[in-house]
Amino acid sequence: MIGRGALAALAASGLTLAACGDTDAPATAAKACTGMVEDGMVWVPPGSFVMGEDPRYPEEGPPRTVAVEGFWIDVHEVTNAQFAAFVAATGYITMAERAPPPLTGAPPEMLQPGSAVFRLPTPDDPAWWRWAPGAQWRRPEGGTAGIAGQDRHPVVQIAYEDAEAYARWAGKRLPDEVQWEYAARAGAPALPEPVDGEGTPQANYYQGVFPARDLGSDGFTGRAPVGCFAPNAFGLHDMIGNVWEWTSSSGDRADAGEPVGVIKGGSFLCAANYCARYRPAARQFQERGLGTDHIGFRLIDTARPAPGD
Repeated sequence: MIGRGALAALAASGLTLAACGDTDAPATAAKACTGMVEDGMVWVPPGSFVMGEDPRYPEEGPPRTVAVEGFWIDVHEVTNAQFAAFVAATGYITMAERAPPPLTGAPPEMLQPGSAVFRLPTPDDPAWWRWAPGAQWRRPEGGTAGIAGQDRHPVVQIAYEDAEAYARWAGKRLPDEVQWEYAARAGAPALPEPVDGEGTPQANYYQGVFPARDLGSDGFTGRAPVGCFAPNAFGLHDMIGNVWEWTSSSGDRADAGEPVGVIKGGSFLCAANYCARYRPAARQFQERGLGTDHIGFRLIDTARPAPGD
């Protein structure tokens, strides 16, 4: 997963980081889905499961049986509308909107508030990521393109600190990795591809050869509104694909220049030919100070009584 240090290293190696703009931003294909209207939570009953079952990458194993207490969890990823309500109520300023810490070797644009944005590589610039000055949750790709009409899209460009601030305001918290994976599995076997018996995509991920072209067979070539795909057996939407989700669990990455957290679920950029991390067992290690345009979150509530209590 990309970090500020990696972006600075790309610049130092002679690769040009693209200037502020939205011309390389993934577009959403036409699909008759405007997203779920409800913002509720569902109850995940207590149980046990094999965490990291059928690992595809070394960091996912070894498989081990874990027990989980019941909890409530958001039925979908936190949306732009929900995050906007938080900002309106508190005046909160996200990390992407603040001046970044100095980084040795960083180009001038990385000294300005902004964040990392995915871009399509070109022969002249093969980098997949660029630092986009001005990129933040209101303008995920930077530039002038905002989120008008995207109230039901998942909020992105959210650093770990931002997600925790929202959680405190909401009286909830981030799930840990065990809780997240248990909720994503919902008692079902972990399938290698998110498709139904006819091969129809059941999540928003990358169809095609990454990073050259996303065929958009799932109806989208970028972020999708929440709830556009069928829920899992617990009633949860977008537990795989769409955007990565922060967990409260810590990770470890040798090249990281700051604390690292575990993100789960994959995103619209996960493809079979590259990372295939649109599986419950998959995990990535992300610098907690950087959100990017494909990382969001959802929350749990362990204080709310179980149904019937």
